Amino acid sequence: MRILVVGDGKVGHTLAENLAREEHSVVIVDNNEEVLQRSEDTLDVMCVRGNGANAQTLMDAEVDKADIIIAATASDETNMLCCLMSKRLGARYAIARIRDPEYNESLNLLQQELGIDLAINPERATALEISRLLRFPFASNIESFAKGRVELVEFRAQENDVVVGVPLRDLNRKHHGIPQVLYAAVEREGSVIIPNGDFIIHSGDRVHVAADMVTITAYFRFLGKNSLRIKNVMLLGGGRISYYLAKMIAPMGIHVSLVEIDEKKAIHLSESLPDVNVIHGDGTDQELLDQEGLKQMDAFVTLCDRDEENLMTGLFAVRQGVPKVIVKNNRVAYEDIINAMGLDSIVSPKSITCANILRYVRARAGGHGTKVEKLYRLVNGKAEALEFIAKAGDSYIGVPLKELTIRKGTLVAVIVRKGKVIVPFGNDYIEVGDSVIIIACESGISDLNEVIRK
Repeated sequence: MRILVVGDGKVGHTLAENLAREEHSVVIVDNNEEVLQRSEDTLDVMCVRGNGANAQTLMDAEVDKADIIIAATASDETNMLCCLMSKRLGARYAIARIRDPEYNESLNLLQQELGIDLAINPERATALEISRLLRFPFASNIESFAKGRVELVEFRAQENDVVVGVPLRDLNRKHHGIPQVLYAAVEREGSVIIPNGDFIIHSGDRVHVAADMVTITAYFRFLGKNSLRIKNVMLLGGGRISYYLAKMIAPMGIHVSLVEIDEKKAIHLSESLPDVNVIHGDGTDQELLDQEGLKQMDAFVTLCDRDEENLMTGLFAVRQGVPKVIVKNNRVAYEDIINAMGLDSIVSPKSITCANILRYVRARAGGHGTKVEKLYRLVNGKAEALEFIAKAGDSYIGVPLKELTIRKGTLVAVIVRKGKVIVPFGNDYIEVGDSVIIIACESGISDLNEVIRK
């Protein structure tokens, strides 16, 4: 597909990198010659210098031949105008990054009037992910599939966990009553493993398990990991993510304290969020955090603009004994370091935005096949979890899995049929309309027929 990316910032560059890797024809448009030169030197893309909201610039980039235009500049207004003009000039689909909360209420109307096929709000999507982590604080990461019926949960195995040191096929025999979940993927020393029955989990492994919500809850109760209930949360930084997150979790009965260094912003947040305790001060000041009761918090979420500040204050919170610490980080190079320091829960607005857009692109690139419904990056992008809806006419329909050819490095993790969650074995089969969740140790899969076939 021919894809036009307007804006060569963090999100735009990462998107172009991933799309080029998946062998799409990518054109980047930006005003900044320096960042365009970096992209030309490091990526297999074409670059056009100019304003993405200018018709002549878009025509120079051959927008009329574009299958998808992705507007990811720092300006919401520029992104919306870019989509409007691109659709008028012949682009088939338009995606816009729209971040301002002021536009959130009228987003559906804006999409209809401006020809925007997909609107992405990175901050709101990040806040949603953090709210899930606060509801399930024992987890490092949680993704949901099949309209919330299936949860894919990541946790770090501890030495005293009953699942450590036992082959997976022997767990039920050795530990009677342990709820049956699917062990979908394991990260060990930077490598991703899709485990079989002989696999043995080690202490320190990052384990991804999948099942319905009731079974997942019972599983972690069996492991003794779900005893913590989040009642008091401190947020560091008063940006858009904090605003969206506070609006989501305060009605859940969670007491929220929010620390913001800018006085005007703190006053505005105090007026906008009457149920939140807004504190004007420097959240990187350890004395201030102690005075505001950091040690009594059930969770601490660092949402500053600078990743380094998030990292340092997150480490301080861990050392103060806060049970759940969530760190915002957009730098991939930092993730292994952060994990090694014991900070398991990392959220990246850039990664969340890219995953949402890549899912949309793959759904359009799949032609008439069985397209991607949901896509999540796992283990720092080393693996993916994908959801498909099985279609009539596909060769695998009604055939037992043991008789099918399944792509190497992939796993049919879960089948959801009429609301029932099935962890499949060899005799199970896929019916038309089933939600099929796949775990893959590679990227670029856009059609279920690429994974399983007769």
